Amino acid sequence: MIPLSINDKSTAMIGSFVNRFAIGFLIANTNIPVSPWLKGLLIGLLLSLPDAIITKTYAPILGVGIVGGIIIGFVVGK
Repeated sequence: MIPLSINDKSTAMIGSFVNRFAIGFLIANTNIPVSPWLKGLLIGLLLSLPDAIITKTYAPILGVGIVGGIIIGFVVGK
Protein backbone atom coordinates (compact mmCIF):
# COMPACT_ATOMS: atom_id res chain seq x y z
CA MET A 1 0.00 0.00 0.00
CA ILE A 2 1.16 3.53 -0.64
CA PRO A 3 2.53 5.04 2.59
CA LEU A 4 0.30 7.82 3.89
CA SER A 5 1.17 10.40 6.51
CA ILE A 6 -1.41 9.64 9.19
CA ASN A 7 -0.97 11.00 12.68
CA ASP A 8 -2.88 8.32 14.57
CA LYS A 9 -1.90 5.03 12.96
CA SER A 10 -3.68 2.79 15.47
CA THR A 11 -7.00 4.49 14.75
CA ALA A 12 -6.40 4.15 11.01
CA MET A 13 -5.63 0.43 11.38
CA ILE A 14 -8.76 -0.14 13.47
CA GLY A 15 -10.85 1.70 10.88
CA SER A 16 -9.33 -0.34 8.07
CA PHE A 17 -9.99 -3.60 9.92
CA VAL A 18 -13.62 -2.67 10.59
CA ASN A 19 -14.10 -1.78 6.92
CA ARG A 20 -12.63 -5.07 5.65
CA PHE A 21 -14.60 -7.05 8.24
CA ALA A 22 -17.81 -5.32 7.13
CA ILE A 23 -17.10 -6.26 3.51
CA GLY A 24 -16.79 -9.94 4.38
CA PHE A 25 -19.78 -9.87 6.71
CA LEU A 26 -22.07 -8.22 4.20
CA ILE A 27 -21.02 -10.45 1.31
CA ALA A 28 -21.87 -13.52 3.38
CA ASN A 29 -25.16 -12.14 4.71
CA THR A 30 -26.80 -10.29 1.81
CA ASN A 31 -29.13 -11.79 -0.74
CA ILE A 32 -28.62 -10.01 -4.05
CA PRO A 33 -29.81 -11.97 -7.11
CA VAL A 34 -26.44 -11.86 -8.93
CA SER A 35 -23.49 -14.22 -9.08
CA PRO A 36 -21.42 -14.40 -5.87
CA TRP A 37 -18.28 -12.85 -7.39
CA LEU A 38 -20.30 -9.88 -8.69
CA LYS A 39 -21.93 -9.43 -5.29
CA GLY A 40 -18.45 -9.39 -3.75
CA LEU A 41 -17.22 -6.86 -6.30
CA LEU A 42 -20.17 -4.52 -5.72
CA ILE A 43 -20.03 -4.66 -1.93
CA GLY A 44 -16.24 -4.33 -1.90
CA LEU A 45 -16.43 -1.30 -4.18
CA LEU A 46 -19.25 0.41 -2.30
CA LEU A 47 -17.67 -0.02 1.14
CA SER A 48 -14.15 0.92 0.01
CA LEU A 49 -15.17 4.02 -1.93
CA PRO A 50 -15.68 6.37 1.07
CA ASP A 51 -12.21 5.57 2.47
CA ALA A 52 -10.66 6.09 -0.96
CA ILE A 53 -12.37 9.45 -1.38
CA ILE A 54 -11.37 10.65 2.10
CA THR A 55 -7.71 9.68 1.73
CA LYS A 56 -7.51 10.43 -2.01
CA THR A 57 -5.72 7.09 -2.42
CA TYR A 58 -7.99 5.40 -4.91
CA ALA A 59 -6.05 2.56 -6.55
CA PRO A 60 -4.77 0.63 -3.51
CA ILE A 61 -7.88 1.00 -1.38
CA LEU A 62 -10.35 0.22 -4.15
CA GLY A 63 -8.10 -2.53 -5.51
CA VAL A 64 -7.89 -4.37 -2.21
CA GLY A 65 -11.62 -3.91 -1.58
CA ILE A 66 -12.64 -5.16 -5.02
CA VAL A 67 -10.20 -8.09 -5.24
CA GLY A 68 -10.91 -9.11 -1.66
CA GLY A 69 -14.64 -8.85 -2.29
CA ILE A 70 -14.41 -11.05 -5.38
CA ILE A 71 -12.38 -13.67 -3.50
CA ILE A 72 -14.79 -13.68 -0.56
CA GLY A 73 -17.71 -13.90 -3.01
CA PHE A 74 -16.18 -17.00 -4.63
CA VAL A 75 -15.56 -18.62 -1.24
CA VAL A 76 -19.03 -17.86 0.11
CA GLY A 77 -20.70 -18.90 -3.14
CA LYS A 78 -19.32 -22.45 -3.02
